[in-house]
Amino acid sequence: ILPFVSVNQILLLLLVLTVCAILYNKVHQVPSTLKNETVDLESPEEMEEEIPVVICAAAGRMGAAIAAISSIYSNTEANVLFYIVGLKTTIPHIRKWIENTKLKEIKYRVVEFNPMVLKGKIRQDASRPELLQPLNFVRFYLPLLIQKHEKVIYLDDDIIVQGDIQELYDTKLAPGHAAAFSDDCDLPSTHEMVRSVGMQNTYMGFLDYRRQAIRDLSISPSTCSFNPGVIVANMTEWKHQRITKQLEKWMQRNVEENLYSSTLGGGVATSPMLIVFHGKYSTINPMWHIRHLGWSPDTRYSEHFLQEAKLLHWNGRYKPWDYPSVHTDLWENWFIPDPSGKFKLTRPDS
Repeated sequence: ILPFVSVNQILLLLLVLTVCAILYNKVHQVPSTLKNETVDLESPEEMEEEIPVVICAAAGRMGAAIAAISSIYSNTEANVLFYIVGLKTTIPHIRKWIENTKLKEIKYRVVEFNPMVLKGKIRQDASRPELLQPLNFVRFYLPLLIQKHEKVIYLDDDIIVQGDIQELYDTKLAPGHAAAFSDDCDLPSTHEMVRSVGMQNTYMGFLDYRRQAIRDLSISPSTCSFNPGVIVANMTEWKHQRITKQLEKWMQRNVEENLYSSTLGGGVATSPMLIVFHGKYSTINPMWHIRHLGWSPDTRYSEHFLQEAKLLHWNGRYKPWDYPSVHTDLWENWFIPDPSGKFKLTRPDS
């Protein structure tokens, strides 16, 4: 009997060691295509529910990305994986900011964006040079940067999230649609603000209808535009429809023919998306993209309306980390100071 018990014990020990070895390999496996500073401890079941969120960390406005990440992480129990996209020179700064604050608990990948992919595709425009920054075009290249996910959320850095990001991720995309956006005409309560500060919410405000190439699209200039600062994207459809190639085609045509410019409504990143996705996108719940908070330093929404909002977007010139700007208290709730002291808020008393 004793030898039989010993053999069983040995077999049991070998089984335990094998399981441990498998688990160890799974935990320490890191995709070679991405630079990652986190270790995934979740089980396979939990990994399937991972919510990938893409946010850019640009030089001079990294505090924006930090506040956005902080707001998302603080308001959900979901298994969020942040893809933080930056240029080679800015990556060490954002990594240090995360690792030396309470954000060290988040799951994230740092992805380097190579601006050379944009060579010959951006028309220089001196009126709004900030709109030509390479990271503004990261949303065009989502499948090249994010390779293992079927569904992805892209967010501009000048947002904060007050709701559970799981709700946004659960946005339904119709068959054949590669993305969901917010219509610029979707929320009647914002129409008065849009009119008061002269914002554009139709294709006329983004495309130059004097150009034959634009008229040939047969898109009515009164068609309601959408805002690509918040995107829920289907990567399979995006690749199948060659969305990135289509966007690049219109970028190159703009260089040659000046079909749109930053003197119009939304600059050079929105216009090609309006063309490529015309009539082929799903819609996001309006409360998941309350926009225009950065269009005027004076025009404000009601506090009650903003408390009900799930996501706030300071699109426009007046950012909440600068002065002047509006509703900065809502943004500052989620801001985490830079441990290195390089990024500082601009305030009236600073």
